[in-house]
Amino acid sequence: MAQIFPKWADEAPKRILIGSIILLNAVVFGIWYFFSPEFTDVGYAPEQPVPFSHQVHVGQLGMDCQYCHTQVEESRHANIPATQTCMNCHSQIRTDVESLQPVRDSWETGEPIEWVRVHMLPDYAYFNHAAHVNVGVGCESCHGRVDRMEVVHQAEPLSMGWCLDCHREPEKHVRPVSEVTTMGYSVENQLEIGRELVAKHNINAPTYCQSCHY
Repeated sequence: MAQIFPKWADEAPKRILIGSIILLNAVVFGIWYFFSPEFTDVGYAPEQPVPFSHQVHVGQLGMDCQYCHTQVEESRHANIPATQTCMNCHSQIRTDVESLQPVRDSWETGEPIEWVRVHMLPDYAYFNHAAHVNVGVGCESCHGRVDRMEVVHQAEPLSMGWCLDCHREPEKHVRPVSEVTTMGYSVENQLEIGRELVAKHNINAPTYCQSCHY
């Protein structure tokens, strides 16, 4: 009796199974890799109600980060400056510029400017600015070179793995507390200085789950 199916049909189920497994793994890997914060969040730069340029204010004028973000040393959050802070200068400088009308309106009405948040962590992740700033984690370590940003964007993924890299080897990243807001900080003997600072501030960055998730 003639064979109905060709010989290769015997191998078809095995090949389909192996192909399905390979395809499934490729899809899972693709989602895990390309849907990570490194690809989905880095570069995020929302349009703001006022075109505030960090490149001008920080890079050219040399304003310190803490002039506007006054609570980073004592608060969990890095506060957005009040309109009063803007008007300290702009009540006398560029008083008729159209792009600053929302600032003047906010000052006159008392209604806050609705800035759009750039750096966001999920609700289940705990982060405290003060705990990091007070032991020498620089602003640019997480926020990038904002002194070069015309429009502020997210420079780092802020993912769990990215945070753990720093927690596991803090000596690579910490600096003197006096240099926390310095943009472009760099020293040749970072590891040596870093180890001294880790010991000085008794830095024991946790890597267990409950330290950030509770």
